[in-house]
Amino acid sequence: MDSPALEHMKMLSCLLLLLTLACPSAAAYLDEPSLRSSLLPQYEHDHADAVGSSQDKRLQVFTVDYNNVQIPYEVTLWILLASLAKIGFHLYHRLPRLMPESCILIAIGALVGVIIFATDHKSPPVMNTSIYFLYLLPPIVLEEGYFMPTRPFFENLGSILWWSVLGSLLNSFGIGLSLYGICQIEAFGLTDLNLLQNLLFGSMISAVDPVAALAVFEEASVNEQLHMMIFGESLLNDGITVVLYNIFIAFTQMHRYEEIESIDILAGFARFFVVGLGGMLFGIVFGFVSALMTRFTHNVSAIEPLLVFMFSYLSYLCAEILYISGILA
Repeated sequence: MDSPALEHMKMLSCLLLLLTLACPSAAAYLDEPSLRSSLLPQYEHDHADAVGSSQDKRLQVFTVDYNNVQIPYEVTLWILLASLAKIGFHLYHRLPRLMPESCILIAIGALVGVIIFATDHKSPPVMNTSIYFLYLLPPIVLEEGYFMPTRPFFENLGSILWWSVLGSLLNSFGIGLSLYGICQIEAFGLTDLNLLQNLLFGSMISAVDPVAALAVFEEASVNEQLHMMIFGESLLNDGITVVLYNIFIAFTQMHRYEEIESIDILAGFARFFVVGLGGMLFGIVFGFVSALMTRFTHNVSAIEPLLVFMFSYLSYLCAEILYISGILA
């Protein structure tokens, strides 16, 4: 009787051993001291890191994070400073007699620039060509065109076009060729500047902004036709100058890889007229569409200024997509 009982106990022991080895949780339970010793140092290390990081990042009552808002903050301050300067210019009545408004703004900008340079403050690189042509220039051109007296402008359109087109071409090529002749003098040490670079610089500075002259005209109450000639010429020569600038930029980039031939020069002149006339065509089309839209806004007149701005900006962007003059559009 002892033998069957002993064999039965051995069988139960074997089954218990098999179940113990097959169950991972039971094996971990049997080897709990070794498991605890292997995991506890890692747990203590992670807990120490968490405690240290929480001590470094405690809740602070007052913090300063200027870098997060630097760009919009400085742009807003610049706009506010220009607005305050404009308000002060008109409040102090003796100042317009001493200096034009544009000169006051330039002087304030130069003064602020000197202060920034003296304090070794590095402003963020927010100003580039895309920001200027896509965001800053369209509202300026829209403001000039929207408040322009249309009837005197179209009555003198032929003379204005002659002044703007021929005047811009003569200024650009005259300045560029004169500078190229000066660069050929070895005493100045500028012989490495070629003709295209001088013409490019001439196209950049050929456009003039007759704000001071127009202010003097308004004070002197000059002839309306003369006033409109100067105003219309200043309105159109900006677009013509931008067209010349883009053409000379293309020629300069082309000259790096291949020589410019006569066919390229003819294509440049043709592009000048295509870009100018195409911009005017875009402006006429979008102007008619916006005028048609405003016929149905009697009950929602609040969106009429938005339509004017949106269609004007769309005409500018669509013209830039096709590489024609968005300013004239």
